[in-house]
Amino acid sequence: MSFGFGKEFRVTVFGESHGPCVGVVVEGCPSGLKIDLEDIQRELDRRKPAGELATPRREADRVRVLSGLFNGHTDGGPLSMIVENEDVDSSWYEKNRYLPRPGHADYPAYIKYCGMNDYRGGGFFSGRMTAALVMGGGVAKKLLASAHVEVTARLVQVGRMKLPREGEGQTTGAAPPSDPAAEKLVEREILEAARDGDSVGGIVECTVLNLPAGVGEPYFDSIESMIAHAVFSIPGVKAIEFGAGFGLASMRGSEANDEFLIRGGVVETRTNNSGGILGGLSTGMPVVFRVGIKPTPSIRKAQKSVDLRAMEEATIVINGRHDPCIAVRAVPVVEAVAAICIADLMIRDGKIVRRQGRR
Repeated sequence: MSFGFGKEFRVTVFGESHGPCVGVVVEGCPSGLKIDLEDIQRELDRRKPAGELATPRREADRVRVLSGLFNGHTDGGPLSMIVENEDVDSSWYEKNRYLPRPGHADYPAYIKYCGMNDYRGGGFFSGRMTAALVMGGGVAKKLLASAHVEVTARLVQVGRMKLPREGEGQTTGAAPPSDPAAEKLVEREILEAARDGDSVGGIVECTVLNLPAGVGEPYFDSIESMIAHAVFSIPGVKAIEFGAGFGLASMRGSEANDEFLIRGGVVETRTNNSGGILGGLSTGMPVVFRVGIKPTPSIRKAQKSVDLRAMEEATIVINGRHDPCIAVRAVPVVEAVAAICIADLMIRDGKIVRRQGRR
């Protein structure tokens, strides 16, 4: 099993959707890093559901530290944090445990674990586990802030509705001005799907700012490899592209290449089609990538399934509590996993010191 990620800065998640809690253990965090739990809480609150656009399940998600924090600073040991599961209703899952939900991990998990998997809410395959990633990412963000590196993400598409993007997100990484009209259209897209008993997907764009040139590793631990590996741990993610991404395939080399220049004594590129990465290493330009998230597979429409106990075809109607668009709540999760990856690579490169406090 693989519930941990990272080498020097390692994050391990645990728990299940309907278990007592979900949590994270962060190892390799330098001692002496000041951690304000309200900062971690703010990240969790960004992930929380709200209004008609999200699941009716409402968890307090108050972060609780079990170890690794002393007098408000990391002590060099594993930093363990949990949030408790309090608003749990397993009744629908108990009645339908042998009917795998289309689009979910139910069937392959049933086969892999010989029917012993926790089927309630998807167990550890649930999007509920992203709360653990957000807590770990919150620590990584604090670490990156000490090196003036910032990770931000935003929705750029929901269903068929596209939100404004600054230069297609490839050059500056700057967020465009708020567009209330576009946001209203996105809200309508989600609500219409929800009222039809359906769901929509979306695209999240993430940017890493102020990352110095030369961070990363060639080949299997390239920045792209690390981020892609971690991003696919987020339930519902089905695609990723960096910089101009698939658009590069239709360009000529003269269009795709990012030409170099000197600006203020610093080497930069005129464009950022590479997304701030060449050869797996950072170029000093913003690292920009986009993540494609599928529609929430739990929908109220009748769908074809099978009864695994009777080995007969069946019909399933999912009446659990689910988000009509999980992409909305995925924004802080994408930020979190990106921060975890960059923190790990920066520690490896010596760009972040292993001791933050004074002797």
